Amino acid sequence: MTPNFAIIIPARYGSQRFEGKPLALLRGADGDARSLIQRSWETACSISEAHTVWVATDDHRIADTVQNFGGQVVMTPTHCRNGTERCAAALEVLGEIAPIIVNLQGDAPLTPDFVVSDLVKTLAETPDAVMTTPAVRCSASLYDHLVTDQMQGRVGGTTVVFNTNHRALFFSKRVLPFVDAKRKDAHRFVHLHLGVYAYRPLALASYARTRPSPLEEVEGLEQLRFLDAGQVVRVVPFDPIDWDCIELNNPEDIPAIEAVLLRRKMR
Repeated sequence: MTPNFAIIIPARYGSQRFEGKPLALLRGADGDARSLIQRSWETACSISEAHTVWVATDDHRIADTVQNFGGQVVMTPTHCRNGTERCAAALEVLGEIAPIIVNLQGDAPLTPDFVVSDLVKTLAETPDAVMTTPAVRCSASLYDHLVTDQMQGRVGGTTVVFNTNHRALFFSKRVLPFVDAKRKDAHRFVHLHLGVYAYRPLALASYARTRPSPLEEVEGLEQLRFLDAGQVVRVVPFDPIDWDCIELNNPEDIPAIEAVLLRRKMR
């Protein structure tokens, strides 16, 4: 049985790489164009075990959009530096909504529901972990997408390396580990980190009180603050998923995501 959990979708308008990203339109298989934040909301609501779903933002354009499609919004301060801080700020407003909080980043509408359920179950079974997060072994096509972004100077998806106990060692916006590109099985050694986190409310509150780490600031990856503090981040590995879970990091990612929506016949 999956423990009780709530989903918070942090969303900000002022992304350096893609301003206004949550409001970017994605066309589904039926030709209907819906905003990224609406598609992320629908992904979260499709996870039947979730107790409640909220969008946390500091921007009234995003808030108005969410309210117009019937979503729940919690307003958070503008000084939140990342999604984890925004989730912590949301809990200060919402109070104790669940014993486990899932941060489903607002740029990951292709996240499978079973990934979230497995994160929650693993966190409940791992008392020494402050957080659980997914690592998806790359398919050949997903690996090519990551490598192409890197070669063309775009900041694409995040990769993660972890030890045999599934404890995270490092996260990077570079493709890690290094694998000789001549290897036909190079993709098998690389794990894509999906932007989903499960934490306990106390871990979120502690995170918000901790200063950002130098590596976090260099990479621009919030989860590195946990690692810098010596805390256990438990990775939940997955075999390649039936579709490439491409996140919307750059405008160039829109056609690739729409192609997945079309292949999966997602409206």
